[in-house]
Order: sequence, then C-alpha cells, then structure tokens
Amino acid sequence: MPAGIAPESIAKLRANIGRVFLGSDEPVDLLLVVLLAGGHVLIEDVPGTGKTTLARALARSLGLNFRRIQCTPDLLPTDITGLNIFDPSSGRFTFRPGPVLSHVVLVDEINRATPRTQSALLVAMAEVQVSVDGETHPCPLPFLVLATQNPVEMEGTFPLPEAQLDRFLLRLRIGYPAPEQEAEMIRRHGAAVAAAAPAAPVSSTAPAAMTPGNPLVSLEPVLTAVEVCELQRRAAEIHVAAPVLTYLLDVVRATRQREGVDLGASPRASLLLYRACQAMALLQGESFVRPDHVQALAVPVLAHRILLSHRDWAAAGSRRPAEVVKAVLAEVPVPAEPLPGESPD
Repeated sequence: MPAGIAPESIAKLRANIGRVFLGSDEPVDLLLVVLLAGGHVLIEDVPGTGKTTLARALARSLGLNFRRIQCTPDLLPTDITGLNIFDPSSGRFTFRPGPVLSHVVLVDEINRATPRTQSALLVAMAEVQVSVDGETHPCPLPFLVLATQNPVEMEGTFPLPEAQLDRFLLRLRIGYPAPEQEAEMIRRHGAAVAAAAPAAPVSSTAPAAMTPGNPLVSLEPVLTAVEVCELQRRAAEIHVAAPVLTYLLDVVRATRQREGVDLGASPRASLLLYRACQAMALLQGESFVRPDHVQALAVPVLAHRILLSHRDWAAAGSRRPAEVVKAVLAEVPVPAEPLPGESPD
C-alpha cells in the first residue's frame, strides 16, 4: 500500500458499518469502492433489505452530512437542487439549498421521479454542483449519491434511459441475508430498541429524528471528510501496469462486438472501471491493480451499460447483460506476464 495510507483506517470503517449492517460483505466493499473512486451507485433491490441502513451507516461512520430524498411523480427539480426564496425583511432573494447539497444523498426509488427531476439530480452528480437562477452552488466533497430502484411494482415509474444509467459507476444488489445474519439482526436491533424503551410515556411533541435504540445512534465517525478526500487521491495514484490496462480495455471493447448486443460499454465505462479497480486495490492493501480486480468489478460496472437486442431479451436468462459480461471475461485472455510486486515463475 502507498506510503501514508493506514490499512487500519479502512478496516475500522468496514467494522463500524458492520455493527449495524448485517449482511454480505460484497455490498459494503462495492460501496466503499464507489466512495474511493469518487463515483455514484445505483442499488436495485426489494424494500427492507438494508439500503437505507447501509447509506446511513456509511454517512455516520464518516461524520458526513446525510440527506434522504423520497422520489414521487410530483417531486420538482427545485426539491432536489434548492431554490431562491424572497425575504420581505431584506427585500432580497436568498438561496435555500436542496438536499443534493450534502455529502451523502440517498435517492429512494429514483425511477418514480419524472425525467425532468431525474435530470436535475444527474446534472448535480456529473458536475458536482447545481445552478439556480444563474448562480452556481458547489456540492460538498466528498460527494456520493446512492440511488435505489425497486425491481418490482413498475407501474407509474419512469425508467432511467441507458444514457443516464451510464452516469452511475456501478449497480449492485444487496440481496437477502443468510439465516444466521438475519437472526443476529433481529437479536441485535430488537434488543437495542427494548433497552431504549422509555419507562414512562413520552410526549408526542418530542423529536423523533431516529428511532430510540437504533444502533445507528451509537455509531461514531472513524474517518473525516478530509481523510476520505485523501484516500480518493491515493486511490487515483494506484499503479496500473500496461498489460492490465490492455486487458481492461479488451474486456470493455469485447462487449461492443458481442453478437446480440446493440449497445456495448462506453469509453466512460472504461474510465470508471479503471478508477474502480484502483479503489479496490487500495481497499485490499495493494499498491497496484491485478487482473482479478478487473474480473471482480466488470459485472457491477459494465452490465447496466449494455443494451441487448430485442431478440436477445427474448432469449434465455443466460443472454442477459450480466451473463454477457461473464462470457466476455471467460473469453478474453488474462495477462500472464509478472506484475509489479510479483516475481517471475
């Protein structure tokens, strides 16, 4: 690992999140990859699998501002970006910032917002700023958007077009926890709420920003915003050998040449996969990117950028985008020459 990076900092961050998010390690690692690569993530999963818990745990572990946006068809762009409000006492307009001007923003069910509102969010994601009445307001750094989509109940939704899906560094699914993890979640969260139950009735006017006993309340920050920005800078310095870069590009280009694929991964996908591999190497304490980093991230980074022909969608599940990427990985030759830090056989 490059000088100046403490592996224990990342270990503390993982452990802190694991105190409240009890599930597979993969979603946590992928979320940290997105954070260190300076990107954004699209989470597709059914309700109740821990999407909000994961986002809040990350925000509290970093001591960052967290805002949640619940998307509905009547949500306006100004509900995302903020707006200027007239102040009668001063006779001037003052800017009231919207929730997107926060470090960590959870956008629940993004496909239930109208395309115009979706565009306002995606512009902020791409430019790390919002413009209101000709004035520019920068988003705080680090800046991370976690957008969710429900894969069921698609009535009355506005699916993101491929060009907008391409703005997300990766797409992930949390999935259901293992039986022992679900049992531990019930014990831990249930016991915490029971321990915090008041002995006497609580006034209905008392603030209820977070449920009493919620384990999230006990989370303390383990990294600051400045330290996260430094980790992002260090991730960008991770070495990528020429053979690995060639391998990465071969994988991306192969998605464009695949039979049954109308639209393959874009050049932006190549760049984001490159950055994601650097971030994963940093998370694993490596000073350089390995081919297995490319293989581990190819599906979550590339699959949502691939558009299949109508004939292919009608085929068996093995022809879906994720399976197309897996088939490409099985066919593209992996570099065999020694990489930095390795000795020849």
